[in-house]
Amino acid sequence: MSDQTTCQRDARPRRLILAGAHRQPGYCLSCGIRAQSVCSVIDDDDIARLAETAVETLVLPGRSFIEEGAPATDFYNITSGNVKLFKALPDGRRQITGFATTGHFLGLAVSDLYAFGAEAIDTVRLCRFSRARMRLLMDDFPRLERRLLAEASNELVAAQNQMLLLGRKTARERVASFLLERVREVPNPSEDVPLPMTRSDMADYLGLTIETVSRTLSWMRTERLVTIGKGHTVRITAMERLHALAAGEAG
Repeated sequence: MSDQTTCQRDARPRRLILAGAHRQPGYCLSCGIRAQSVCSVIDDDDIARLAETAVETLVLPGRSFIEEGAPATDFYNITSGNVKLFKALPDGRRQITGFATTGHFLGLAVSDLYAFGAEAIDTVRLCRFSRARMRLLMDDFPRLERRLLAEASNELVAAQNQMLLLGRKTARERVASFLLERVREVPNPSEDVPLPMTRSDMADYLGLTIETVSRTLSWMRTERLVTIGKGHTVRITAMERLHALAAGEAG
């Protein structure tokens, strides 16, 4: 069986379902993810101006909040939950191009139209910012503009890494690289790492079949590289060996 998997086919419409309210300045001051998001560059005395532009939004599992090809009117800062990013083909198939979680800022690497779609994996909370109002803020806060440019650069680096992963790495190297990506999203690498996406989503993102992903994770568990926990979690038990495997240096 080939390791190349077909893109997901999903012809059902996934309408945007959002419930939103403007942030209060006090909430932004005490926000638990402020330090890891673009909001960190705004001083406490000026955070009220940022709060005025942010709309707190709830997206239910399986619902889209960015539609590929739609006018790019907003930016999105994820405050909790997990999101999958995808590109669509004319026949309804979808290719997952990435995953985003708490602290990620989406919608930057676009011109007038969104270049990808975004769908909630679980219940997602986010702050929605109007692009027009954010431009006004960037005029007054140059540090915010620099931080947004840095975020856009990170998106380009991630796209380059994905090209390398799909074009050159073996199945084991791809799964190892994916797990290390997830480790970077948790505060303590020794803790259980959540894998909220389905095995099908993982396979689609990695360019593998579901069977290959499952077989590779089983091999990693046998080799004592990882342990598979309950509730879609994994714990890395041999970090250096996993890094070596992802880099193609494992013997």
